Amino acid sequence: MSTKNMATVWVRKPALIGAVIGAIQCWLGWTIAGSLWVGYDPVRQTISDLAAFESPVRLIMSAFFVLGGTLSIIGAIYTPALSLPGRAAILISGLATYGLTWFPTPLIGYSTPHRVFAITSFVLCSAWPLLAMRFDKRYPAIIRPAVSISVTAFFAVFSVYFLVVWTDPTVTYVGVVERLLAVSQTWYLVLVVVWLYVAQRRRQNGGGPEFVGE
Repeated sequence: MSTKNMATVWVRKPALIGAVIGAIQCWLGWTIAGSLWVGYDPVRQTISDLAAFESPVRLIMSAFFVLGGTLSIIGAIYTPALSLPGRAAILISGLATYGLTWFPTPLIGYSTPHRVFAITSFVLCSAWPLLAMRFDKRYPAIIRPAVSISVTAFFAVFSVYFLVVWTDPTVTYVGVVERLLAVSQTWYLVLVVVWLYVAQRRRQNGGGPEFVGE
């Protein structure tokens, strides 16, 4: 690929493929693992419980965690339309997913390293739209300030609510809140990557203003 063509790429193929896989894997892992664990309650229990030391499906859920972290890293590397701070946030969130997998939570009590990595992942998954936004009007609206700030504010409120629920042992629906947050964060990244790819194809074919990229 020529230097000129490389400079006009917003989304590269690995990121698009990763986004398609990510849209499925974010819920497929806990669905499969949860269905194989008799007595597991997805309303009351967290996703991390499926990868706990005591879990009979630990390896299955851990594999999906690693897959999710890897897809985040691929998205960060191969989506140059996003500004560098946002790509760094997505990449680090992927590494944090590796961390929370390496340090699983016990079914009784909690693991401080696991919570640190999990909180890091959720915070960065909430903040990356703000960090990745572009001010150049030639970029699509989905990564411009109005949308990026609004989405980040929504995720920030949602994440704080989840953290409050997660750390309150009296709450009996933490699993539902966690799944809603995880799916919304994953699908938003998928939406951004696909949106940018479609816009890229349209503009490369002469259907938009001057194309910009890194």
